[in-house]
Amino acid sequence: MIGWLLHTRQGRLSLLASAVTALGLVLVWRAPDLDVVGRAFTEVGWEWVAAAIGMNLVSVAFRAIAWHIVLNQALPRPHVRHRHVFSAFCVGLLGNAVLPGRVGEVARMAVLARYVPHGRTTWASIFGSTFAHRMFDVPPTIGLVLYVLFAARIPQWAMPGVEVVLGIGAVLLLAAVLLAWRYRHHHGQPEGAGRLRRLWHMSIRGLRVMHSPGPAFAAAFFQVLAWTAQLLAVYLAFEAFQIDAPIEAAALVLLVANVALAFPLWPGSIGLFQAAVAAALVPYGVAYQHGFAYGIGLQMIEMSVGVGLGLLYLAREGISFAMLKQIPKVTPEEVEEELEDLDQLGRERAPLPASPAGRRRKPVASETGV
Repeated sequence: MIGWLLHTRQGRLSLLASAVTALGLVLVWRAPDLDVVGRAFTEVGWEWVAAAIGMNLVSVAFRAIAWHIVLNQALPRPHVRHRHVFSAFCVGLLGNAVLPGRVGEVARMAVLARYVPHGRTTWASIFGSTFAHRMFDVPPTIGLVLYVLFAARIPQWAMPGVEVVLGIGAVLLLAAVLLAWRYRHHHGQPEGAGRLRRLWHMSIRGLRVMHSPGPAFAAAFFQVLAWTAQLLAVYLAFEAFQIDAPIEAAALVLLVANVALAFPLWPGSIGLFQAAVAAALVPYGVAYQHGFAYGIGLQMIEMSVGVGLGLLYLAREGISFAMLKQIPKVTPEEVEEELEDLDQLGRERAPLPASPAGRRRKPVASETGV
């Protein structure tokens, strides 16, 4: 059933229709007074908006550092440079912000593979590192949930979603740790192994950080800093929208916002995100319409960072937006071949210096542009 939904045109149309229907029901059920929403934006403190954007930028920087630490454990030397890791991470943010599902996770793997020696043969390791990096979100999420349960007025409607997200994250984290320790002494590819076994082995290699205490602590530390910066961004946005609420309310908003974005059926879960944020603020005396306006502003702040950085680095990489949308629909080999074909055109136009990995950097020339 899931395969039919994802891999057939009728299935994808059915999934899209269901998502649009759900969005329409949410907006009709919890539609705010648009006049009140409009007035909320006329009183915005733009200096606080700028501060919130700055905190989101800091959060992105910390998350990219954490991923780089994980990658250094997963991939052989020479290690990929941080600027390439940051570039790939930002392209992933764009994919997650404007495309349904978690397309950005695949996009950042595709971009990074261009800077890794033997990129095609390390896709599985990059995938493993991406999975491991996401697992470092689980400890701060658990801490956030415990803090919200202790200090905030968490609404009952949010509890099932929080429990599901937390449960899935905890199970995946435990599985990642157990797999990493189970295969911690496996350093080379098994001789004579088939393709699937080699891919499995390389995916496990991406989890190597899980049995390296120093790098694991460092990656977790930077992820905690990233979540802290994001929490401060939510609180600064309170000031921007004249909301007098404590820091625990900001923690609750951050929690329900992440639950709303955990499994996006449409880009950004727009509508659902605002409804969840507004409902979370009602117990703190914030009118639903005002909270809905704040939710719009908060998502605009977050998307301005993800989309802005993503478009900037998409252009830097020379990849068109049309190609970004196609990445999840093809195999890693097809992506590499497409990149190489387009790179040939770029090299014919202008020579490029060699990358640190001993291969040329491969910007993709595209007629469609970004």
